[in-house]
Amino acid sequence: MIDRPSPNFDERRAAIDMLVLHYTGMANAADALARLCDPAERVSAHYLVDEDGTVYRLIGEDSRAWHAGLAYWRGARDINSLSIGIELANPGHDWGYRDFPAAQMAALELLARDIVARHAIAPARVLGHSDVAPQRKTDPGELFDWARLARAGIGLWPAPGTAPLDAPTFEPSARAPEVAEAQRCLAKIGYEIAETGTLDDMTAAVLRAFQRRFRQSRIDGALDPETVARLGEVEAAFARGSAKAPTSSHGRY
Repeated sequence: MIDRPSPNFDERRAAIDMLVLHYTGMANAADALARLCDPAERVSAHYLVDEDGTVYRLIGEDSRAWHAGLAYWRGARDINSLSIGIELANPGHDWGYRDFPAAQMAALELLARDIVARHAIAPARVLGHSDVAPQRKTDPGELFDWARLARAGIGLWPAPGTAPLDAPTFEPSARAPEVAEAQRCLAKIGYEIAETGTLDDMTAAVLRAFQRRFRQSRIDGALDPETVARLGEVEAAFARGSAKAPTSSHGRY
């Protein structure tokens, strides 16, 4: 681990109980580090993991980094106070989004497993930036291997069932029991959503964030049968995964 201190932090206002993952969305790690350490930018994260597996520590975990911005999860809005933020070097959707290399994922696993253990972070509280800010953010995106992370004991990846991909979708103006049930599921999982019973713009944005994480093969904000089935699977998994993880005082980082 390489220390690269950033001045962009302040005092925590709550106990840590969440881990939020990001991609940098910049051409390379050097540019991202420069921005995260520039006081004029007023953005930061606790760690950055480069594509070759190098881990940079920017801010101590006892301080509040500025990574989540305007965000929400399960009634909380000051996600920066509640969370530790990890940036993954990746150009992102605007600069040539690509797979996260094996070395980067291996380093992330070691770092995240240590964080989760030391802070007793529940599996359901390991999130992506797009989960907590679905109308603004798309990271870490549909190429991020959430299933691998869950196999390493970090976060959740419920086993998918089967559902047809070619069934008709609901019209955005429709008021249907399925839409209301989908909104209820999304709210229960933790997303910010208005339970209007209508597949409106906000609901479509949240559905895209949900699909980007849990149904990565197609991200269209539509309420197709596979998405409906996946919502039920994820809601059940998040209910089971809300208990805190066992604590550990002996980390590997």
